[in-house]
Amino acid sequence: MVAAAVVFPAYCKVIRGLRDSKLLTPRVRLRLAGLVRQRALAVGVGAASVREIDRLNIRRATILAMRRALGRLAVRPEHVLVDGLPCPELGWTHDAIVDGDAHCHCIAAASVIAKTVRDRLMQRLAAHHPAYAWASNKGYGTAYHLAALAEHGMTAHHRRSFAPVVQLELAVRGGMWW
Repeated sequence: MVAAAVVFPAYCKVIRGLRDSKLLTPRVRLRLAGLVRQRALAVGVGAASVREIDRLNIRRATILAMRRALGRLAVRPEHVLVDGLPCPELGWTHDAIVDGDAHCHCIAAASVIAKTVRDRLMQRLAAHHPAYAWASNKGYGTAYHLAALAEHGMTAHHRRSFAPVVQLELAVRGGMWW
């Protein structure tokens, strides 16, 4: 789980084409991430590990990653805009905007930064575990990835709390007990 926080200067010129990162190609995201880093007063990136996600759950791990991103900012914002629902446990005064990366420039910028960092991490991971196609599926449970899980098993980078992994683990345990 990767999260980012971006602080733009007041009256910053809008970056053309910056929108919901899921709608952008990796090449466009990379270009826009460079522009965001040039224009922003501060950019912070935080992450939560697979173990933290399994231990805390995905929501709490996401908030942990957000807190880490906010903590890495060189400028401390007085107020934060968050994509999604309110999260009181964030520890920052904030407004939550559902589908915020489609409606808010700074949330879209943070989304683009987070996705480019995540993509880079997944490419590195793919070099060590090519069977899972992480360079192309970015960790999402595509049919190919699920087939690779069934064939090759889990790695330390797979979430044990992800339903297909749970099922795989049950099947392996069941096979040993029967």
